[in-house]
Amino acid sequence: MTRRIVRTITQLTAAAVFTFLIVFFLDRNFRLLPNAVHEYMPQHHHGLVLTDITITTCSKINLFSSCKLDPDVWHRVEKNLYLDKSWVSSAYIHVRRKKEEELVPTDKVIVGVTVGRLDPSTGVKGKADERWESRPAGLWVLRSSKATASDSKKAVTAIDILFGDDAVEARDGWQLQNTPLLLDAGHEIPSAHITIRQGKQGEPIRPQPRVNDNGKFKIMQLADLHLSTGVGHCRDPVPDGYQGGPCMADLRTLDFVSRLLDEEKPDLVVLSGDQVNGDTAPDAQSAIFKYAQLLIARKIPYVSIFGNHDDEGSLPRPGQMAMIEQLPYSLSVAGPDDIDGVGNYYIEVLAQGTSKHSALTVYLLDSHSYSPDERQWSGYDWIKKNQIDWFRQTSEGLKKKHKEYTHIHMDIAFIHIPLPEYTDANSPYVGEWREGVTAPKYNSGFRDALVEHGVVMVSCGHDHANEYCMLSSNEESRKPELWMCYGGGAGFGGYGGYGGFVRRIRFFDIDMNEARIMTYKRLEHGDTAGRIDQQIIVDGGIVIPPRDPAT
Repeated sequence: MTRRIVRTITQLTAAAVFTFLIVFFLDRNFRLLPNAVHEYMPQHHHGLVLTDITITTCSKINLFSSCKLDPDVWHRVEKNLYLDKSWVSSAYIHVRRKKEEELVPTDKVIVGVTVGRLDPSTGVKGKADERWESRPAGLWVLRSSKATASDSKKAVTAIDILFGDDAVEARDGWQLQNTPLLLDAGHEIPSAHITIRQGKQGEPIRPQPRVNDNGKFKIMQLADLHLSTGVGHCRDPVPDGYQGGPCMADLRTLDFVSRLLDEEKPDLVVLSGDQVNGDTAPDAQSAIFKYAQLLIARKIPYVSIFGNHDDEGSLPRPGQMAMIEQLPYSLSVAGPDDIDGVGNYYIEVLAQGTSKHSALTVYLLDSHSYSPDERQWSGYDWIKKNQIDWFRQTSEGLKKKHKEYTHIHMDIAFIHIPLPEYTDANSPYVGEWREGVTAPKYNSGFRDALVEHGVVMVSCGHDHANEYCMLSSNEESRKPELWMCYGGGAGFGGYGGYGGFVRRIRFFDIDMNEARIMTYKRLEHGDTAGRIDQQIIVDGGIVIPPRDPAT
């Protein structure tokens, strides 16, 4: 009896699987199921598919000219293809998009997009149900009338625009058209490139940082990249030219970063603010994707905070962070909504092997930009009380878990604008102090909070030509309490100068076996192989003084 029941269940299961597979393949190829059923099938697109694209151009001079289409039919991508830099013209991309279940038999689904002067179908045998159609600015769209087109991996489900001859795509599943739209924009306006997503939107890869099996973990701090929309303009470069030609800021900056990524092989990259040079980045997204693509291609996790220039262009901090959060290998987080700033968060670096215990905690806080009270506290903003309270509460809440780690757990932090204590000329430091420290004039007490909660090192950016690490000690006992470092400016789109400052990047080489942190810098020019100002700043989990202090 039992055997008969088992045999019957097996037969029914096999029949059900067989039937499902038959229905699946028939629906995929011939779209037989009604929408109410089809939307539960694996091949169903739960988002939107595009059915048409066009470009509208309008005159800023002619008051009767408009770049708007019927909003009930068309969705406008809110990026002026001229980046608001043309005196006479504006242009926008519009798309028609529908949910799959809203499609009617007369709708055609876009399955291809390209840009060029010639018809892409010329000399190519096409399909009867697909045809390339011309649109303004050299845009061509391939639309399919097949009932199953909306389920196809070729179905275009999103469109965007990136700018500049050096534009790159950083998102999974997106394809950038290398040929720019054929606009009469002139050389001063960065070229506009269509980028499309085909098929479903995937979840971004978010790896868990972990100490290597040898107990080591290396952090690369990228400070003040100052990337632009387009190649940018070099400021105070050393030397003036680059590879036998003129200096192009973003190209030279990214070449420098790429070389050190390959040579140093960091386990984590910290972008400590001013990744985007607001004045020369009317499309911040295009600038952000440049650094992100380098890290994604090498499968290196990264975290980022903002500086005072990042949001001076087209996209506010919340918008930038929302985009960065969705990029592959990004561990960046906007942080709590109820405290000041965007990007107050922490990440845990787990111990080696399969351990679930944290070995290292990295805190990141938004140091904002310009003073909200210029009359009383001119200059730059400070870390607010509610941020410090959040840090204290978070650190206190993690202590119990951190005690489960069998070695010495360590905490470090990154900000953009230096703390007021960076100005203490009586404290020992290692490295060069070339320019005045532009710390906030109001001291909100974040340095003391870091010390109270056992943070051994904090590093910032902002002052490009300063690249020292300073030891902050207890005023009474003179006991070393905290190392305060500068990353050193890495980007050629930001200022240099100060006696021929050479761009540089700081590294933190962490040995969890000994609870030791060693730091050094690498140069873009000159002694490019050397480790500049290499020093151990923490040993046995304890802040130690410099062996050869420069004061």
